[in-house]
Amino acid sequence: MTSFGDLLGPPPTLLPGDDEAESALLNGTDPAAVAAAHPSASIAWAHLAEAALDGALDGPEPDIARVVAAYAYARTGYHRGLDQLRRNGWKGFGPVPWSHEENRGFLRCVGALARAAQAVGEEDEYLRCLDLLNDSDPRAIAELGLD
Repeated sequence: MTSFGDLLGPPPTLLPGDDEAESALLNGTDPAAVAAAHPSASIAWAHLAEAALDGALDGPEPDIARVVAAYAYARTGYHRGLDQLRRNGWKGFGPVPWSHEENRGFLRCVGALARAAQAVGEEDEYLRCLDLLNDSDPRAIAELGLD
C-alpha cells in the first residue's frame, strides 16, 4: 500500500532533487543565478516566482508586471518539474508527496502558477493547478496557503 492508501494506484513519485542548486539557495545565492546554472531545478524557479509574487497582490490592483514575471518563472519550473517527474516514472497522474522535500520545488511552482493565473483572470488555469496539487498531495494546497 502506498502512503496515500491506494492499493491500485501508482506508487508515489519521489524526485531526486538537485543538491548543488539546493545548496546554493540555502547559502544565499541569488535564485536567478541558480536558475541560470541549474535550469532544470524547479526549486530555483519556485524561489523566483514566489519573490515576484511577494507583495505584488497586496494592493487594490496587482502589480501586473511582477505577476506576469511570476507566471513565467512558475510556468518554467512547472514544465521542468514535469520533465523530471516523467523521467522518474510518473505517468501524468498519481501521488507527488509534499513530505518528500525534493518534490517541493515542483509543487511550489504549481502553487505560484495558480496564484499568478488567478491574478490575471485565468480561472481555468488556476483551477487546473489546484486540481494538480490536490491529485499530487492534498496537503500541498494547505502548505502553499491556497486553501
